[in-house]
Amino acid sequence: MPPRMKDRYETEVIPSLREHFGYANIMQVPRLEKIVVNIGMGEALTDGNALDRAADDVARITGQKPIINRAKRSIAQFRLREGNPIGLSTTLRGARMYEFFDRLVTAALPRVRDFQGLNPNAFDGRGNYSLGVREQIIFPEIEYDQVDKVRGLQITIVTSAGTDEEGRRLLQELGMPFWKN
Repeated sequence: MPPRMKDRYETEVIPSLREHFGYANIMQVPRLEKIVVNIGMGEALTDGNALDRAADDVARITGQKPIINRAKRSIAQFRLREGNPIGLSTTLRGARMYEFFDRLVTAALPRVRDFQGLNPNAFDGRGNYSLGVREQIIFPEIEYDQVDKVRGLQITIVTSAGTDEEGRRLLQELGMPFWKN
């Protein structure tokens, strides 16, 4: 059985986008390609266990083990040496991507304190959307009592849309809560 969000995309979103933008071919319709979840961790330089605890959180949130990002060059002011671990990231595709997107839109974002909606202008010019989450505890998979430190994470949603307008419309149709301009 396909994920609920993928089923919605195929039954509701594709016909709506074809009608709105006048696509002749179904392959022209924008779709989600991948979602990248990333945590930058400066504290990993001083606290070796912080990276492991953050990796557990990301694995619990995404259902996939993250990779460790390492410094590409040394920066003396930050006491950073080339090769030091400085973050975590995981790339979601396919069914896991749709499941994560569904949980993000329906469960996690409504749990943000004083949530007014997402900025509809945070696109990169090519239809990809990035958002920052201040607390990982908004995800229902994270138990508040088990958290050692509240960490933020960045989520990048990569689409096949050619323009920001197409990407915005795709995410709106999938249920992304943008605030009104």
